Amino acid sequence: MSKKKGVILRSLKASFPNTIPIFAGFLFLGVTYGIYMNVSGFSFIYPMLTSLTVFAGSIEFVTVNMLLGAFDPIQAFLVTLMINARHIFYGISMLDKYRGTGLKKYILFSVCVTRVFR
Repeated sequence: MSKKKGVILRSLKASFPNTIPIFAGFLFLGVTYGIYMNVSGFSFIYPMLTSLTVFAGSIEFVTVNMLLGAFDPIQAFLVTLMINARHIFYGISMLDKYRGTGLKKYILFSVCVTRVFR
């Protein structure tokens, strides 16, 4: 068990410096979103819940206006669809990677896109 722990610790030491720029970007956007929600009159629970349930971070900022205005489910669906449509183009570049995997291709494709662009 200690050998496995040592491998994990070495892996963390090697990968942590590479994650600092990404962490800084996420931290800045998260704080900005929290402040924006607070200024808009929402309690701290709303940004926490939306960050756990919303796939695209861009939608989180748009959701503030949707929550403050009259609810129109068709408009919410279309706006979300248009903003998330960019992920289709990210995934097109991975089609060759999953060629010949049959019906599993769609599951593998969605998992890969989710991991890369979340």
